[in-house]
Amino acid sequence: MKLIETALPGVLILEPQVHGDARGFFVETYRASWFEAHGLTAPVFVQDNQSRSRRGVLRGLHYQTVNPQGKLVRCARGAVFDV
Repeated sequence: MKLIETALPGVLILEPQVHGDARGFFVETYRASWFEAHGLTAPVFVQDNQSRSRRGVLRGLHYQTVNPQGKLVRCARGAVFDV
């Protein structure tokens, strides 16, 4: 994530890094440790990622026994089949 200061005191632009390929894209929109490292107050929420997939793309959930993560699925348009 890139932090850009503005001419307005206390107003920052946070520009996430978008990773795109033929399937769509993935972007980390929030990570508490990054905000804390830059002196920004972070709520209890730890991390948020977002991806968009083109029609017919199958994505996998990576199983983790150490530091497991929950999953929030949202569909802004179209349909999704979640297993």
